[in-house]
Amino acid sequence: MKISAVIPAYNSAKFIRAAINSIQAQTSKVDEIIVVDDGSTDDTEQVVKEISSTIIYHRQSNQGPSAARNKGIELANGDWIAFLDADDQWTTDKIAKQIQTLQANPELHLIAGDMTEIDNDDQLITQSVLAKHQMLENFQHLAGKPIPNALAALVKKNFIPTGTVLVKRQSLLEAGMFNAEIRFGEDLELWAKIAAFHPIACLPDVLMLRRQHGNNATQANERILIDLVKVMDSIRCYAKQQLVKQSVNPDQLVAEAYWTLGYWHFNFGKRREAAQAFAASLNQQFSLNSLVFFLSSFLPKTLISTIRAIKQQLAKSL
Repeated sequence: MKISAVIPAYNSAKFIRAAINSIQAQTSKVDEIIVVDDGSTDDTEQVVKEISSTIIYHRQSNQGPSAARNKGIELANGDWIAFLDADDQWTTDKIAKQIQTLQANPELHLIAGDMTEIDNDDQLITQSVLAKHQMLENFQHLAGKPIPNALAALVKKNFIPTGTVLVKRQSLLEAGMFNAEIRFGEDLELWAKIAAFHPIACLPDVLMLRRQHGNNATQANERILIDLVKVMDSIRCYAKQQLVKQSVNPDQLVAEAYWTLGYWHFNFGKRREAAQAFAASLNQQFSLNSLVFFLSSFLPKTLISTIRAIKQQLAKSL
């Protein structure tokens, strides 16, 4: 097998050296490193070219991380692709553990793993993200074997950090690669499409150090929820029969995404947007909860505030 490591980069001069070093330090070497510079205005290009002349460097106009990753996939000569964001780092045995897992389970098309979260000064924030979400024990039990009903598990909770993934290039191409029209959750959409038709695994081992800082994309709640609707609708269209086979109601999946968006709008007093989202949820699948919140979106703000105050008093008295 031949492995290509793909790094999307945008104004990444501060951290990209550490990212590339973590790839070069692998106990099982990758065959090529591809950096796709997504229109950086800092010294990213200079830093990359100082590190090694063997790194494949491609510069393009700013189009977002999905387009950058897709370009890296297109440029790759490997039959397996590994991803790493420019401000993150792999653990030294990341690739070795994945190759070992693949040798034991050759039917796998994608192997992910756990990650540790660090801050800008490399200080520990979270030792195990899987443990943080009460998912570590399940993957310890599986020990690298294919995940049963992986599609159903993914749409419940995305447990695949992109920077831990080792995936067949052909599977990425068949699934349409990353959807550049979706800014948040495009990774979940792609992993779900692959999991719908191919076995995947997630190792209980930390394979990546993920840097958490103010520029991380997952900070913008409203935009995340809007894109979540798009993601779930896309998964439904692509894998409706597979969802049903794994006991997931495809329409309910989309309806719940609309409801979550509506509830966010409702909580922030955006009643017109809330009503639209609850109506869309009801259009996908009827639920009493959606109907109640849809009707509540038309109540006067003062009445809603009074009802909330009463509920809070009742909760305190119980």
